[in-house]
Amino acid sequence: MTSRSLLALVRLSLFRDRRGAAFSAFGVAMGVGSLVFFLGLGLGVGKVVREKVFPQDARLVDVVPPTLSLGAFIGGGKIDQAAVDRLAALPGVERVYRKMTVRVPAVSRYEGDFFGARLRMGVEILAVGVDPGLVKKDIQLGEFSDPGPGKPIPGVAASRLLEIYNKSFAPARRLPQLSPTMVVGFAFPVEFNRSFVAATAPGPITQEQVQVVGVSDRGLLAGITIPLEVAVRINRSAGVDAETFTGATLQAVDPSAVPRVVEEAKRMGLQIDDQERRLAENAGAAVAVTTSALALLSALICLLAGVNIAHALSASVRARAKEIGVMQAVGASRSDVRDLVFAEAAALGLFGGAVGTVLAVAAMKAVDLLSASYLPPFPFKPDTFFALPWYVVAGGVALGLLAALAGAYFPARHAASMDPARTLAG
Repeated sequence: MTSRSLLALVRLSLFRDRRGAAFSAFGVAMGVGSLVFFLGLGLGVGKVVREKVFPQDARLVDVVPPTLSLGAFIGGGKIDQAAVDRLAALPGVERVYRKMTVRVPAVSRYEGDFFGARLRMGVEILAVGVDPGLVKKDIQLGEFSDPGPGKPIPGVAASRLLEIYNKSFAPARRLPQLSPTMVVGFAFPVEFNRSFVAATAPGPITQEQVQVVGVSDRGLLAGITIPLEVAVRINRSAGVDAETFTGATLQAVDPSAVPRVVEEAKRMGLQIDDQERRLAENAGAAVAVTTSALALLSALICLLAGVNIAHALSASVRARAKEIGVMQAVGASRSDVRDLVFAEAAALGLFGGAVGTVLAVAAMKAVDLLSASYLPPFPFKPDTFFALPWYVVAGGVALGLLAALAGAYFPARHAASMDPARTLAG
């Protein structure tokens, strides 16, 4: 039997039983559509978590002194310059960026124009000094270094903090929305060694101006990121520890070297600060489990659709027994009969899979449109909640085809095994 003849017979058979064919294709469409929709949702939400909520560089490892270590009494368990040099010499480490928290409290009291709005606010802030190389690619104004006393300190704001401000803080207080380029150049006063609630160090109060020179994913979320030299200067002037570092960020030569770097850092008595990485992994795992459960439910719907196709084709084969007998009597082989049943199932599976995928994409567009129109702004709200790579679309259609062919297996075998003489004899 030629392909053209086979297609003509398939079209004739499906057209003759339009209602049954539509019902069978509908089941496949629902299963495939659900699968594509939920997989797209899981991939989209996972992408938001990885890229916006917890952005991570796979080559970076943050180390901190251990919370409690007996080695601290004999000179170990701390990060000083000697420890930094040892970290830099570890196999697989390309670069080490030192960090030092400003070890005195700080406050900012701002009153004046704030991008066209009047703002009066006092707030406690945290500050951490880092080596310039850690945020170098995000600096948009001047140099990220200590300008010296009396000049504005360059500061880097966290991109996530700006997102939280735009989506939560600003709308509630009728303040303007800000973009990363808008905040570059903005200056505000900071008083180091002053606090509204905490005790201060014996040293003097240092009044400074901080000027935002960039916005970075590596900026301190709950405060400002300043040059390491400035943090050392402020700590020294306040009479607190200005020699040891509160942490270091190790940049591995490539992601595959990270496990070895982690083990070597632990052998030095240091602790890995992987809180954000663990939060990202936990959030990703929750998304993956939920997506898997919904995808399994969708696969079960496809399985039921395959069972329905098997039932429909079995009934069709029984109803067309004499027709099949005539086909065999005039020369159709068993493989021709089997191919005809499989071709009918394949048509139902492909049509149902394509329709289900189109419906899933339409549902995604509708959800995004409704969320943009009716959901209020919130931090890290994406433009779309979905990601639809080509393999999800292809996999959905392929699953519909596979479910239909699996359902056609026994009806096709039964049709091919029919004896034309007995069938025609009644």
